[in-house]
Amino acid sequence: MEFGRFEIKYQTDNDLKLPDYPGSTLRGAFGNAFKKIVCPFKNKECKECLLLKKCVYTYVFETPVPEGSKIMRKYEYVPHPFIIEPPLHKEFKTELSFNFLLIGKAIEYLPYFIYTFEEMGLRGLGKARSKISLYSIIQKNRTIYDGRTKTLKDNIHKETLSFVQPRQKIECIKLKFLTPTRIVYKGETLKNPEFEKIIPNLLRRIFLLSHFHCNKTLSIDFKGLLEKARTIKTNLEFFKFQRWDRYSSRQKKEVPMEGFIGEVIYEGNLNPFYPYLKAGEILHIGKGTTFGMGKYILELVS
Repeated sequence: MEFGRFEIKYQTDNDLKLPDYPGSTLRGAFGNAFKKIVCPFKNKECKECLLLKKCVYTYVFETPVPEGSKIMRKYEYVPHPFIIEPPLHKEFKTELSFNFLLIGKAIEYLPYFIYTFEEMGLRGLGKARSKISLYSIIQKNRTIYDGRTKTLKDNIHKETLSFVQPRQKIECIKLKFLTPTRIVYKGETLKNPEFEKIIPNLLRRIFLLSHFHCNKTLSIDFKGLLEKARTIKTNLEFFKFQRWDRYSSRQKKEVPMEGFIGEVIYEGNLNPFYPYLKAGEILHIGKGTTFGMGKYILELVS
């Protein structure tokens, strides 16, 4: 399962002000700029467009279920192949930087996204529409795009998730949820991450991203893993539930957002789950991942 992680760097000034959770602002600005760059029919609904099956914007931002698919055939959309990871701090005096992840086939469209990030800067961010200038795009400490010379290097690096079982015995881990995480289990939003309730969401997300965007159907023993998940003990450390509103330009209204942050310890036979939990550090978990929601880091506990 291939992915690419890029650090987007802008030059800013002291006027740049973003909300407490800037992921909503960045993702909204990205979507608006992206559609302006690639869409020839700005006022037409995607589902009504003749270019629906060949459109870059539709693939990335509306990601429909392919015709004839036996998986998710009752759904309208599949998980999107990108993630914006907003900065966790609130000070932007001279620079704004954030991570941008592309999954599978979406990596091929990187030049489209570079144009989009340029357009984002010209359009401005936040309520004040503060102008920012795309300075560079970094991958693994290498500058792959120079905003001053407008040049892109060809050697883009693709990383791989391999899902290899660990050799050591793992019986205790800690997950630190860094951005608001919203997981729906049997129709209800979780207020805390009980292991047997978050694992179905994580496994499903990994499976669908690999199937639809990497052309690889992973062999995951869903039934066996879910049975084993019931034996894992959950110990909450510190947790807080957050709610806020974001403005949706597509829906033209305020949309409520919510999720938990904090730390949790899981105990039991965690070896079967470890490769998927490590993948989740990169791919995030739950809803709103394109906003950067559901980001966590995993630590081994002795």
